[in-house]
Amino acid sequence: MTDRQRGARVRVALSAWYRRNGRDLPWRNTRDPYAIWVSEVMLQQTRVGAVAPYYRRFLQRFPDVHVLARARLQSVLKAWEGMGYYSRARNLHRAARLVVSRFGGQLPRSPEELMGLPGIGRYTAGAIASIAFGLDEPVLDGNVTRVLARLFRIRANPKEAVVQRKLWGLARQMIPPGKAGLVNQAMMDLGAVVCVPRVPRCPACPVRRYCLALARGEQSALPHKDKPRPLPHETVVAGVIWKGNRILIDQRKPRGLLGGLWEFPGGKVKRGERLTDALVREVREELGVEVEVVGRLVRVNHAYTHFRITLHVFECRYVSGAPRAIGCAACKWVRAGDLGRYPFPKANHRIVEMLRGGGG
Repeated sequence: MTDRQRGARVRVALSAWYRRNGRDLPWRNTRDPYAIWVSEVMLQQTRVGAVAPYYRRFLQRFPDVHVLARARLQSVLKAWEGMGYYSRARNLHRAARLVVSRFGGQLPRSPEELMGLPGIGRYTAGAIASIAFGLDEPVLDGNVTRVLARLFRIRANPKEAVVQRKLWGLARQMIPPGKAGLVNQAMMDLGAVVCVPRVPRCPACPVRRYCLALARGEQSALPHKDKPRPLPHETVVAGVIWKGNRILIDQRKPRGLLGGLWEFPGGKVKRGERLTDALVREVREELGVEVEVVGRLVRVNHAYTHFRITLHVFECRYVSGAPRAIGCAACKWVRAGDLGRYPFPKANHRIVEMLRGGGG
């Protein structure tokens, strides 16, 4: 059986399975390209179960592209708070403004024009084009890659360029004319609930008879996985700096990790440096302010994608200096009860909750 013949038989069986077993997800109950676009951006790097409540709240706050384009970035980041990968929110906001200014508020249909918008790559463009506009465009995310690698017994590393080209070609072969959205979502669902990473549920798979990896007993070994590297660890300090009944917070610069979010001043601890000395130094370098460390407040462990941190938080007393945005984008004194108005990184949420619970 050729790959093309295998693909044709798989898509028939898979389509029938999806019509009976497809997941009931909120973004599948709409044909609004804007809503589908928002969902696809949110689904980048985030689990479906975690996205659903954010998706509903986001669309209530920003129901169309015009509302999103007019919104302040801080409002968008606040709506995104807790979901991580904040560059997605910044790119979505920038793209909304471009859609309004260049395309009259109508999301472009072609993958090429879609990929010209910030935050939209080949996968997201294919998903929007096929699901929202019914175009015959393939998708290739982690779930689809896993399904195809097992079905066609692709043993090479999917990260290699030549393997990527083969996978995209196979994904395109899977698409029947006019039904790309259905088949793409069926493959996503199969990878999410049946053809799962470690222990695939092969007896429940509607296309198991066509799976070359299963025939060789290699389904759990594919696709090829790089050996995980231990995550680097960083020790970080932050200060809750009081001046009367107000706390000093600062805003991260707009680019890079957590760009545009607010946080409690601080930074990385140098090798051999005491935690309290590092905090006093970082606050001076970041804001031009002198503080006195009063006592330890809390320790927070948090993992990002490529590294982990232990955040040591201290309560501090303001001593001298007019706060200036030296190593940040902005700074301000706020009451503890007003902290909830600002978007903070997840590692800071426990501190915010403690402070807001204590009033101020």
